[in-house]
Order: sequence, then structure tokens, then C-alpha cells
Amino acid sequence: MTDLLATLYPWTKSLHVISVIAWMAGIFYLPRLYVYHAERAEGGPGSEPFDSFVIMEAKLLRLIMNPSMIATWIFGLALVATPGIVSWSYAWPWAKAAAVIAMTVFHMWLAGQRRKLAAGHGLSGRSYRIMNEVPTLLLVVIVLSVILKF
Repeated sequence: MTDLLATLYPWTKSLHVISVIAWMAGIFYLPRLYVYHAERAEGGPGSEPFDSFVIMEAKLLRLIMNPSMIATWIFGLALVATPGIVSWSYAWPWAKAAAVIAMTVFHMWLAGQRRKLAAGHGLSGRSYRIMNEVPTLLLVVIVLSVILKF
């Protein structure tokens, strides 16, 4: 099995990067949709543009973000299992793992907020603007960890 993982390493790494890019695109965009939803969707359920926001948010989460998060985890774990790729004696894989877990928790929080907004109860646009910074901070930790390998 380890020989197969080593042979597939370039493919696994490529698919991991593609999955991460798709996931991050969604995780940056969904809170921005929430800002617009909170600030511009007067009238509540059954009105326009409220219903359009609900559809866009649900499709972004279900069709792009959820599959790309799952693929990110699958290919990331395959990379971890590939011999010689990760040395757990350094701090960087632990920092990256913590940030990826935090990103996953943020993803789940976004999913919960989507349900609240669809029901007509959500946070303020300002709150969603502030929360939109969370994935950027986590991305910085992840990228610096992987590139600098501290």
C-alpha cells in the first residue's frame, strides 16, 4: 500500500491542491453572500431577493463546498499516509492539522448559519463581515506551516 501511495504522490498532491482551492473559494464567498443576505433580503421567506440568496447559499454549500471539503480531507489524509511526506516530530504538521480542523469547524458553522438565514434568523451583516476574516487567518497558518516547515 505504501508503494502505491508513493507512486500516486504527484496525483494525490495535485488533487489535494485542486480540492483545497475549490473549498477555499466557497469558504471565502459564502460569508460574503451572508452579508448581502442579512443586509439586502428584506421581506423574509417567500420574497425576492431572500429566496434567491437561500438558493445560492444552499447550492454553493451542497454542490461545491461539501464535496471539495471531503476531497480535501481524503487527499490530505492520503498525503499524510504517504511515506516520507510528513514528519510528526516537527511543529508544522500539527499547526496545519489544527488549522484544517478549525477550517472544518468554520465550514460547519457556516452550514448552521445557512439554515438560520433560510429560516429568517441570522446574524447582522457586520457580524458576517467579521467572520469572513476567519478563513484568511487559518489559510495563512496552513500555507506558512506547509511552506516554511517550522
